[in-house]
Amino acid sequence: MRALVVTTINSPNTILRTLAEGAHANQVRFIVIGDTKTPANFALPHAEYFSIADQARQFPEFCSVLPTKHYARKNVGYLAAITAGASEIQETDDDNIPYSSFWERLPEQISVDAIPRDSSSPWFNVYSRFTNARIWPRGYPLQFLQSNHASRHSTSKQTRGWIVQGLANENPDVDAVFRLTHDLPVKFEDRQPVLLDAGVWCPFNSQNTIFRREAFPLLYLPSKCSFRMTDIWRSFIAQRCLWELGEGVVFHAATVFQERNVHDLLRDFADEVPGYLLNDKIRLSLEGCRLERHDTLRNLSLCYEALVREQLLPPEELPIVAVWCSEVEKWTKKY
Repeated sequence: MRALVVTTINSPNTILRTLAEGAHANQVRFIVIGDTKTPANFALPHAEYFSIADQARQFPEFCSVLPTKHYARKNVGYLAAITAGASEIQETDDDNIPYSSFWERLPEQISVDAIPRDSSSPWFNVYSRFTNARIWPRGYPLQFLQSNHASRHSTSKQTRGWIVQGLANENPDVDAVFRLTHDLPVKFEDRQPVLLDAGVWCPFNSQNTIFRREAFPLLYLPSKCSFRMTDIWRSFIAQRCLWELGEGVVFHAATVFQERNVHDLLRDFADEVPGYLLNDKIRLSLEGCRLERHDTLRNLSLCYEALVREQLLPPEELPIVAVWCSEVEKWTKKY
């Protein structure tokens, strides 16, 4: 069973209704997570809505440590999907409009172009495989933008794809530096999915992503960082942990297009400054982190402990990670 998770502070809009109707038509469980600003009378047919009070009733220990007024409330939606027995968790946002392909089931094995590690750069701009436009994903370190990705070779292979990131057309997920200096829209080409092998880094987001059951522990969004960094820093930790399992992240062509909610770009820029300064330092920290083979929950904790130890995240993150791991471990034992 697939579950779709969204968090919102808005009343049901056209996009949320479209997602709810699509989920119902495709037998997908649709979970909507509210926050303190979400209207008290929120109601959406074909959706399971969790108010702050609902969240606290179902997951009292986790909600006692998880802050409100933060995108990381979405973590509660992941737990709701996990405890409901989902085998796949899909996520998007309330400003992404799905194509019909958004609802398609993932094959057991995905045919991909695998990008191997290259000594010329630890980072690979995945967008460069889907467009010739000069564009990069949010969270990509600016100091590596000049790297030449056109010459990076790839090999064809099959992969299970434990984490699969879809792109977004029209108004894709880019940072404030791009938005302040470049024009949109951009439409990506429909090309073969790309897999990043171990040691190849690229941020992925929470706007159009599927996690298979094996990767559920890696869904955790940190809450002691800015809204603009939470899913990006999650993506770095998830990639590092996947490599210990012999897996990597798969990126595929757009299955949504975005009608972006209103943003203050200078505020976005300010929220992204920690990423501009720290994204590559986080990579270095995670590369130096000694992990354990095939123990994803333990490795998740080890990654966060390393980032806290090197003052890349505050110590207050660790108690929340600990409760997350405890909640997910209950599910692991059940299934």
